Amino acid sequence: MIDLEFVINTLSLGSLYALLALGLVLVYGILKLVNFAYGEYIMIAGYAIYLSATLLHAPWYLTLLIAVLAAVLVSYLTELIAFRPVRSQSPNALIVTSFAVSVFLQNVVLIMVSPRARPVQLPFFFSRTIEIAGATVPLRNLLVIAVTAVLLVALSLLMKKTVVGMAMRAAADKFTTTRLMGVPANLVISTAFVISGLLAGVASIFWVSRSASVDPLTGAAPLLIAFIAVVTGGMHSTLGAVVGGFVYGLVFNLLSVTLPASMISYRDAFMFALVVVFLLFRPAGIIKRGYTEERVG
Repeated sequence: MIDLEFVINTLSLGSLYALLALGLVLVYGILKLVNFAYGEYIMIAGYAIYLSATLLHAPWYLTLLIAVLAAVLVSYLTELIAFRPVRSQSPNALIVTSFAVSVFLQNVVLIMVSPRARPVQLPFFFSRTIEIAGATVPLRNLLVIAVTAVLLVALSLLMKKTVVGMAMRAAADKFTTTRLMGVPANLVISTAFVISGLLAGVASIFWVSRSASVDPLTGAAPLLIAFIAVVTGGMHSTLGAVVGGFVYGLVFNLLSVTLPASMISYRDAFMFALVVVFLLFRPAGIIKRGYTEERVG
């Protein structure tokens, strides 16, 4: 049944998926790299919440800030240490490096923390529900909608009104030309990774709140969702990534209310089948944008 509760749940899910997709496409737009380590940024942020709450006994607002900063730091360090040295090599080197970083971060957590899931302590209001026009919805659903709206507006202003943002937009279109005009390549790419880490950290807070736990494979599912949303919306457009995230959330919730109870467990299979069918007719995604493939060195 499509009612106010369904609309709010769809917007919240779409907002979360839009954040995930946007963090992935920002790096792809410049480096033409699908960063398979992106899911581990989300996982690291989840463990930052767990460790800061259990070891540091930090208040909830500091815990969430530490989580976001941890994702930003790890994202920046992976660009600096892992991706920058192989940027001028073959495209396959970047892809292999992203897989290597993903496996490395997973094993760091396995060794230093535990292979088992750990409980995550989130702010008390994440478990609250409120009533709106007769519909009972979790407060965290409204929070993710509001936070996503603020981040999308802030990112839009950053990209259109600041020098760094305009440089990133230019680099996404013509990277070589942008470098010849004097824009430092390292600054542009590092900024993209920092913003990607920021979005991953924020998305992680709402992702781990769904199960209130984190484990070394926590980042696998959001990475897959982000990739599908980006491909569906359009690989070469930040707007397409956002649209793809909301479309994915809408279709996912529609399947939740239309599929019989005995088939709910096959919902993901239906999702992937629909995506494949859609891409057969529109392989460029929902938002089609002209682009030129370039090697980034």
